[in-house]
Amino acid sequence: MTAYASRILPLAAAFMAITTVAAAQDYPSRAIRMIIPFPPGGSNDVVGRMVATKLGEKLGKQVVVDNRGGAGGVIGTETAIAAQPDGYTLLVISLAHAVNPWLYKLKYDPLKSITPIALIGAGPNVLAVTPGLPVKSVKELLDYARTNPGKLNMAHAGIGSFQHLGSSLFLVMTKLDIVQVPFKGGGPAMIDVIAGHSQVTMGSLVQTTGHIKSGKLRALGVGGTKRVSILPDLPTISEAGVPGYEATNWWGVVGPAGLPKAIVDKLQADVAAVQDTPQLKTAFDREGAEVVKMGAGDFAKFIGNEIEKWGKVVKEAKITAK
Repeated sequence: MTAYASRILPLAAAFMAITTVAAAQDYPSRAIRMIIPFPPGGSNDVVGRMVATKLGEKLGKQVVVDNRGGAGGVIGTETAIAAQPDGYTLLVISLAHAVNPWLYKLKYDPLKSITPIALIGAGPNVLAVTPGLPVKSVKELLDYARTNPGKLNMAHAGIGSFQHLGSSLFLVMTKLDIVQVPFKGGGPAMIDVIAGHSQVTMGSLVQTTGHIKSGKLRALGVGGTKRVSILPDLPTISEAGVPGYEATNWWGVVGPAGLPKAIVDKLQADVAAVQDTPQLKTAFDREGAEVVKMGAGDFAKFIGNEIEKWGKVVKEAKITAK
């Protein structure tokens, strides 16, 4: 290194640091796009919109939701990570982000191509059926399915989605012959079950609670390790007939790789403030989910652990991206 370079490089680094801090202080100066890599109606969409609304209020600029569904969340993720790392494009990820590396030949690295910002929350799935199906408990469903092999359809949000994984785990553990039917998102899958074309679903409580309370769906069991306050009389699937069953989804906010630390820190703090609002806590409680705080560093480790964990489930259930 020349003497000139040895003087210039530190100055350039200092200048970049000052510029980054200045940019963060002015951030945001315009609307922010929050990409949700699934169609409207699913749990990612419900949670993402809740956070987008409150985060926009906190930042003083609108956070615009952009649904980019397809390929289990891959298409929307590709769009987000290709954006400039300036804080004006954010992405909502979920358990599907940890599963996709095991199902698709990705054009991106699930860890290196993103900048983790914050975990938002988590919530279990729920086993529900169309009201026309003559079963009112998990055990009755098991008996009915065994008596009628191959005659029931279980709708899910697409290959690699939380619904798909929860359904596959359930079928692996029960050894039931139920046909899995993929849809392009949790919303369309739910509509199909409500209409009675498919009879069974294992969607997130976030997206199904309203339909359960309205009578459009009949809940049989919740997939968490404990009962939920929103449906206190509903047993866990484990205690109702499938011992050891557990499936919980999670949602978080990330940006493209290279997002400046000053902007990450600001967004992390603002997301945490949003999580503390009574409105968001109430909304999560109402939907059967819970707020989970986790900063950028821990969230990055969490994503890595989830990728490893669900890779084992994909292999055991022999899930493939058809």
